[in-house]
This record gives sequence, C-alpha cells and structure tokens, in this order.
Amino acid sequence: MPDDTPSISRRTLLSGAAVVGVAGGYGLHAALTPGTAHAVHPLAGARAVAPVPRAPGAARVFVSTSAAGADILQLRPHRDRLRVPPKARPVRERGMSHLTVTMRAVTARLHADLPPTPLWAYDGHFPGPTIEVRRGERLRVTWVNALTGAYPLTAVQLPNAPGPAPVWDLPGRSGATPRADVAALPPWTVVHLHGAHIGGGHDGWAENAILPGGAQLTEYVNDQRSAALWYHDHAMHITRFNTMAGLTAGMYLIRDDEERGLGLPSGDREIPLVLCDRNFDTGSDGRVNGRLLHKIAEYPQQAETVVRSFTGPYTLVNGTVWPYTEVGATWYRFRILNAASIRPYLLRLVDEEGQPVTGRVFQIGTDAGLLPAPVPIDDWVLTVPAERADVLVDFTGLGGRTLRWVDASFIASPVPEVLAFRVREERRPPRFTPPARISRDFETVDPAALPEHPQRLVLVTPAFPINAELWEMERVEQPPAGPLPIDGIVQFEDQQGRVTTYRRLARDYSDPVAFHVNEGDWETWRFVSLEGSGVPHPMHTHGFSFQAVERLRVDGSTFRYFTTPSGRLGGGTETPIKVLGPGTLRPEERGWKDVIALGFEEMITTVGRFTGSVGRFMHHCHVYEHEDHKMMRPFVVLPKQIMAMDPHAPGHGH
Repeated sequence: MPDDTPSISRRTLLSGAAVVGVAGGYGLHAALTPGTAHAVHPLAGARAVAPVPRAPGAARVFVSTSAAGADILQLRPHRDRLRVPPKARPVRERGMSHLTVTMRAVTARLHADLPPTPLWAYDGHFPGPTIEVRRGERLRVTWVNALTGAYPLTAVQLPNAPGPAPVWDLPGRSGATPRADVAALPPWTVVHLHGAHIGGGHDGWAENAILPGGAQLTEYVNDQRSAALWYHDHAMHITRFNTMAGLTAGMYLIRDDEERGLGLPSGDREIPLVLCDRNFDTGSDGRVNGRLLHKIAEYPQQAETVVRSFTGPYTLVNGTVWPYTEVGATWYRFRILNAASIRPYLLRLVDEEGQPVTGRVFQIGTDAGLLPAPVPIDDWVLTVPAERADVLVDFTGLGGRTLRWVDASFIASPVPEVLAFRVREERRPPRFTPPARISRDFETVDPAALPEHPQRLVLVTPAFPINAELWEMERVEQPPAGPLPIDGIVQFEDQQGRVTTYRRLARDYSDPVAFHVNEGDWETWRFVSLEGSGVPHPMHTHGFSFQAVERLRVDGSTFRYFTTPSGRLGGGTETPIKVLGPGTLRPEERGWKDVIALGFEEMITTVGRFTGSVGRFMHHCHVYEHEDHKMMRPFVVLPKQIMAMDPHAPGHGH
C-alpha cells in the first residue's frame, strides 16, 4: 500500500531527526538522485527516540516517542538468549539421502515475559530445523501433516483511522471482531523449497496442499551453487495465515567445494538468523498473552477491499522476541533470512549508546550463491522479504562490549531492536581474514553477449481503488487503433523518444498460462512497478536464479484505471510511461539471486536460465498478502525438444 512517510536522507538519519507518520505497503524507489555522489536509500529513516531505563551492564535500548512504544515494551528487550535451530539429520541409503519432517501443533515461549504460544511447527521447532546437503546430493523429504486442534492464530481486520498510534503498532485487537473464516480454516499445508532448481512436481505447487494424515513426497536434486535456500508454507489463498501460524521458515544450506575451500567461520561461529515480525493478542488486563495476532488495516471507500499488508510491532529472531547472543571476540558468519510478510530490514550495527559501528560487516553472498568479492557494509545490511544475506561480522578486539543490530528502516517497529551481541573476551581468538576473492567461478552476465532469447515483461499496477495486480505483457509492433487509454495496453517512451507498446496477456491467476519457457535457455525478465510510493515488492520466480543487470526510474503517472464494458476496472496508459534514467543497483544486488526488490516507479531487468527446473511453476510478489490476492501467476518450463512438438505453436507442420 502507499505510505504517508517521506523519504529520509542519510544526513537526516544520522542526525536523529524524527519521521512523521507510518509506512504502508507497496514499492521502493532506490534510485540515485542525479548528480549525487552516494545513494540515499529511501527506506532509511529515523524516529525521535528516548532511552529505556536499563539494569547496570545492559545495553541501552532506544524506543520511539510514539504512543505505541510503552505499550509494546511490556516485553523487555534482550532478556532471552538467541536459539539456534537444530540441524536435521538425513539418513543415507543406497546413494540417496532421506528425511522425514513432521508438522505438528506445539506451544513455545517466544519471550520470557510471555505465556507459551500455540504454534504449528516443523518437527516441533519454530523456525524449522536447518537442513544441510552437499551439492549434487539427492535428498528425498517426506513432509508429514500431523497438525491437530484449532487454528493457532487470531485474525482481525479493522478500518484504517487516525489516532495517537497506528493500530498495527499496537498489540491486541483494538476492538475488532476476530474473523470466523480464519478460525475455521483446516490445517491445509504445502511446503515450498524457495530457490531450488527442481522439477515442478516437487516444487510445492500452491494448490497441491495436504490435510492431516497426508504426506508430501519430494525429491531435491541440489545441483546448484552453494547457497542458503529456505522452506516455508505456500498453501493457495492462505499462505499469509499458515506462515504467521508458525510454518514460517526453515533454512536449507547447500554446500560445495568452493565454499569449503574458503575457510569461512563455521560450527558455532556460523549462525542462521531467521527474522520476522509478529503481533500478539492481549487479555482483559491489557497485557500481551502470547496468542499470535494477524492484525491489518482496511482502507475505506475503495472499489474493492484494499488492505495494508501485515507488519507487527515485535521483531523475532529465530523465534524469540528481541534476543541476545554471546559471541567471542572473533569473526562470525551469519546466514540472514528475511521471513517477514512485507517488512524490509535495514540492519545497522550500533554500540551501547546507539552510535553506528563501521568497518566490521562484510556481505559475501546473496540469495543464490557467493559474491565474487566481499562487499563492505558501513550503512546497513538490507533484506526485503524472502531475500537472504550471507554476512561476516568482525568482533575482534571488542571483548566486554555489547553491540546491537537495530532496524534503521522508516517502517521499523517503534522498538527498533533486533538482536544484541554480548562479546566475551577471548585469550586466543581464531585467526581469520576474509578472502579477497570469494567465488572464483562467478561470471557477470552480459546481456549483449547472449544469443537472442525471450524478453518477458511483468507489470505491477497501482494500488487504489483496487489491489495492485500482476500483469504479464508482450510487445506488439503497432498499438491498436483508437484513442488511448485502452484496457491492457501500456506504452513506454525511452530517453531517446522511442515508444514501445505492450499488450496484456494475463492478469488473473486463473487466466491461461502465457509464459512458456525452454529449459536451459537464457531469459530476460523485466519487472515494472507503477506504484507511486511505499516499500518494495520482492519479486520471486520459482526455479530461476538470475542476475540483476539494470534498474531504471520511470514515471508511472500516465496509467489510468477505468470501467470496461463488462463492468470490471481495466487499465492502460493515456500517454507513454517515460523512462527517466538509471537507478542504482547496490553491489550486493549484483550476485546470483532469486528475489529482487522492485521499487515504486521502477523497472528492473534480470537475466538468467531455468536449469534443472522443468514443469509448472509460479512467479509472484513475495509479500504474502499480495500473492494471496492478485500478484501470482503460473508459467511452464519444458525441454526445448518437447516445446517444439507443441501443435499450437505458429508454423507447426504436423
């Protein structure tokens, strides 16, 4: 959804000036302002903060002066030790690894000041157990649905209205009536291994979910680069609720010889960090009671129900609210996953007084593999939902200190704490120096050097007066006759004044498949957002690793919604959308990825190949409310020899 919060410059952020308002939901504009030397990320922000009283020796915690701050701080930050998910233990038999993971109802304490919380969990753990495999190791996983009992989540939806604090930043129902349709949902689940190159029959197709007593049988071939993949629920129409109920995430690490040869921190110095946000219900006394609460606001007087995507006031790391961890005065490797619905995390490392700590953080990998060289991170580690960041942090010489990662985003919780590091003294810390070269076989894709290949265009339409939609487009040589706008016709004008015309192939999930892909061929996928403001659309294509090669700024103001003869709202451009100029790809965005942050009024070009992925897949925005509504579409990948036998293809002679 659009937000009413102005972008904040780096200078304003560092000065601690307050941001007025709160963020909504769709898009991110990450372009460089022409003529400036450094990128100013519009997700960066700050609120006026006041320190919370602390016990001697404890880290200072900074909290927004908004009305929500005190209410949220019923739970004390950094009281609980970080939990590290257990490692799954596959059994090797006849050249194949086997693993059974059972989904079942459990209770878990998510903070020491909370009663136990009912959850659905993978093998009883929230997040699920970490699965590790070697590249090329085939793994068969049986995902068993043994869930029982009532749905472990209360869902409320209430009008967006002004007040002393945004309703989504407050625990409790705020007077709303729980949704009976959500309470009545059955335990219907399907597991998707995000980032896997795999056959479509094993991908976790959203409609192929199972009920209790059933099992989902999958085989993962793992023939891809060393990377941090992850698994989560992907059930059709209800992913936002199932993931919120506890089927949120589990890490899936692929190892290879290149990674092993780098000598990176390992064992207890390699730690997965699964980040997400949550809200809790309250009892009659106003105290949070541990019951998970999916609380969202609805925008009034729209053509259809338009809602703000979920953000919650409590940040969880590995299933604990605002934990701490003890680390030695040496190097650590953190495998970070953003498992939130829409919230981006800008993790800024700060000291006891909230001052930035620089020169200590280096990113060495992205979603789908290692970067060619370490990227120094002196501002923040940025992840949008579903993105991963492989990060090294140097705690050398910091024994006795407490550092913290706080969320520097302008849509952070009023309590921006994420994770505290209590650094213990080390007599003989292990020696480590980050390699100057990380991935030696990394090659940057040059689109101009590739053979001719398909060019896909995926368009995100504006929210309001309807929810944003995902349109699949194809280029046409001539615009249709008649005055514009015409439903489904979108034109672009580049900086040289050349106009290209696209027509819509599909908009609804139920429309026929429009994108047919040859397995192994290069593909260019362009994503365009016509949103006017907000936070990112994390665009994800199943079975596809790519490199981002260009980000452009566009002016989407010429798009119009109008009523078609059928009575449905259609849309198109009145005059061509102007391409304004280049945006900025951060260095850490130039690795192999499977999610890309699509900002408002942006066009992003990605290039990759569908290798090892054959069958029926989906592409979608990874904001759960968006994919559950109107931002997911199917596509098909087939071997090119099979595709050539299509009797409906133009010029087919049989």
